[in-house]
Amino acid sequence: MSGHDSKYFSTTKKGEIPELKEELNSQYKDKRKDAVKKVIAAMTVGKDVSSLFTDVVNCMQTENLELKKLVYLYLINYAKSQPDLAILAVNTFVKDSQDPNPLIRALAVRTMGCIRVDKITEYLCDPLQRCLKDDDPYVRKTAAICVAKLYDINAELVEDRGFLESLKDLISDNNPMVVANAVAALAEIQENSNRPIFEITSHTLSKLLTALNECTEWGQVFILDALSKYKAADAREAENIVERVTPRLQHANCAVVLSAVKMILQQMELITSTDVVRNLCKKMAPPLVTLLSAEPEIQYVALRNINLIVQRRPTILAHEIKVFFCKYNDPIYVKMEKLEIMIKLASDRNIDQVLLEFKEYATEVDVDFVRKAVRAIGRCAIKLERAAERCITVLLELIKIKVNYVVQEAIIVIKDIFRRYPNTYESIIATLCESLDTLDEPEAKASMIWIIGEYAERIDNADELLESFLESFPEEPAHVQLQLLTATVKLFLKKPTEGPQQMIQVVLNNATVETDNPDLRDRAYIYWRLLSTDPEAAKDVVLAEKPVISDDSNLLDPSLLDELLANIATLSSVYHKPPEAFVTRVKTTTQKTEDEDYGSETGNSESPAHIADSAASPPTSSGAPYAAARQAAPAPASPAHAAAAPVPDLLGDLIGMENSAIVPVDQPASPAGPPLPVVLPASTGQGLQISGQLTRREGQIFYSLLFENNTQSPLDGFMIQFNKNTFGLAAAGPLQVPQVQPGTSAGTLLPMVTFQNMSQGPPSSLLQVAVKNNQQPVWYFNDKISLHVFFTEDGRMERANFLETWRSLPDSNEITRDFPGIVVSNVEATLDRLAASNMFFIAKRKHANQDVFYFSVKIPRGIPFLIELTTVVNNPGVKIAIKTPSPETAPLFFEAMETLLKD
Repeated sequence: MSGHDSKYFSTTKKGEIPELKEELNSQYKDKRKDAVKKVIAAMTVGKDVSSLFTDVVNCMQTENLELKKLVYLYLINYAKSQPDLAILAVNTFVKDSQDPNPLIRALAVRTMGCIRVDKITEYLCDPLQRCLKDDDPYVRKTAAICVAKLYDINAELVEDRGFLESLKDLISDNNPMVVANAVAALAEIQENSNRPIFEITSHTLSKLLTALNECTEWGQVFILDALSKYKAADAREAENIVERVTPRLQHANCAVVLSAVKMILQQMELITSTDVVRNLCKKMAPPLVTLLSAEPEIQYVALRNINLIVQRRPTILAHEIKVFFCKYNDPIYVKMEKLEIMIKLASDRNIDQVLLEFKEYATEVDVDFVRKAVRAIGRCAIKLERAAERCITVLLELIKIKVNYVVQEAIIVIKDIFRRYPNTYESIIATLCESLDTLDEPEAKASMIWIIGEYAERIDNADELLESFLESFPEEPAHVQLQLLTATVKLFLKKPTEGPQQMIQVVLNNATVETDNPDLRDRAYIYWRLLSTDPEAAKDVVLAEKPVISDDSNLLDPSLLDELLANIATLSSVYHKPPEAFVTRVKTTTQKTEDEDYGSETGNSESPAHIADSAASPPTSSGAPYAAARQAAPAPASPAHAAAAPVPDLLGDLIGMENSAIVPVDQPASPAGPPLPVVLPASTGQGLQISGQLTRREGQIFYSLLFENNTQSPLDGFMIQFNKNTFGLAAAGPLQVPQVQPGTSAGTLLPMVTFQNMSQGPPSSLLQVAVKNNQQPVWYFNDKISLHVFFTEDGRMERANFLETWRSLPDSNEITRDFPGIVVSNVEATLDRLAASNMFFIAKRKHANQDVFYFSVKIPRGIPFLIELTTVVNNPGVKIAIKTPSPETAPLFFEAMETLLKD
């Protein structure tokens, strides 16, 4: 290379970040604004521009509202990962909160509320108190929402500084939007509080009803939702409230309409006048019908809510059944929901119309919709006794079409009709029997077999019909086999001739000797014993009169329906589940329980074919102490504490974690026991050495940590965070470590909760940890999770239960591994060590010169591990076989076993 070639190794380009940095510090306003826009664009597409934090913050000092908004947007995004630098912006926030422009005042207080950094909250209080009393209503309504955000960060601070009282004062504000936001904020705070915060009084009620007419549509929703929780003193007050809310039913916004309906339904429970109730039902029908002219997604939400409403007040839409008739272009989810409502609204007056619709639907091309339509006809027959015959006529017409899935669905519903109206419509059985050869679906087969068995005395060739099913008995699904068994016994009891006698022998033999299904086998043995000892008793049992089934169109329990009606216009009313069934609220004062621990571990094992024999004999002397292994020790209740300050997110967006379970806790300062393994050596941690290990004590998982300070200065302010992991392990509270002086060490036991940061993908024992203190940067290290810390104290099984569970698990769930280097030299000591880790001894047997031990283990969520351990005492080599419902975590289980046996 010549001396001139060095030019190829140098460049004048600085890279994107340095160029942006230069533009942000430009003396020209337009250039600075364009640079901030470029930064926001880069941030939006996922680039890390946090290194420009200081430069962007410097652009806050501007009169340009657009630029200020952009900078505030950047701050909200990165303040969490740069809390120390975010403090630099506080002075500007405080200054902006006193700006003459109300838009800037509101923007400042809104942004401060969105920056979820604990250090900033104390600076937010004074500007927030000023803004809550601001002359401009826009600022006041923004400040009201900010109080709710601040409560989420630091509830104690909000209560101490009197913000709750200020919010309650805003309910009397003369601006309706301020009132609406104050109500929204108080409702949000009430959701996160264990004590009553927001209670509507008669005085407050008047203020809210006045504001209702003047605020925006979303403000109306907030107020109506709050009013729906108010219990009127008497019927007259309830009528007055409803009268003032009824105009909201005419609103163009669907959310307002549904919130108004919810509120009116709640108050109607207190109204005693039948005329008033009837008029209200008439008024609610048109707005609900109007919702069905919206786009399909809104229609679906409306239909799910209407489904609940008609269960409580069917008269509201009793005359509007036509609006629920399906259109050709309705999406399938809308059609299905309309069918459900049509069944609920079907009556003797409109059943002819409904049946014509259902019959039409049964000829559509969508198979699922057709099946649902046929079932709907059957449900109407069960619901309306006087219309049952017309329903059956329609079903028979559909069967004549000879469409396979229609025929099978019709047979399933006719079986239910026979149960509902015994000895009434049996004349149609002959028509059903013509379709016998076309049945290939298990439910249809089971229904037809039930009909043949139940009415065997009326079917001349019942034995031949059942025999055609018996040819494929071993291949049939379990519920078809169960029906075949019962139907054959019924046939034998009703027609004890030679043919049925031979059939019963074949069926009982197949159901006892040739099957491994315990339900089928047990039922067959009961029938066999009944038939062989007392045929008359068998008749009383098998041919007993069956209870008449009832209409199932109103499936919801009344108490559940009450709760769902109170949650109309929310996700709860769409899912038809109470909120707690799908939303988990983590409150800062709630201690996580051990039951939430990870529960999808597994292993494998060889079949313990001889364990039944050993279970029948007394246990060996060496095994006796372990058969009654120690019981679960209840975890000590944690004393109540004030809410602790949230732990800052140390890793931020680096490895995608959240620190959502923050619980104050007092624990001993020094972990006892053997030396902990080093997870961060002093050479890596600039003099800080960390040792740590997961451990289990009294039913609780802890992270035992030891911090050694080999630096020249004290270390304090320790914080910890865990990355997403297989077991969802996270800290149950802040890390409590005293200041560590140079040359000294400090230990702690950190309580852990599970299922907080669940990772996707195959199970892994990797635990990624981040630790920070006030004097050093964040340190990252990896630790290993041993599965045995998840072994729960309630994992002991009875021998019979162990054997039954083993047999019920498929062979594919059995996994075996050899450990050639492990020696079991002292059986007593090994069993003792395993029992201490919640591995419960079940039985022991001899096989040739080998000892075979059986253990049971359970991990949270009740997932069992059944273990067979084979070894020759004092000789190298251990073979472990396990069976479990979740074999995917077998490698982790074997790692834990190797650790326990080597200790």
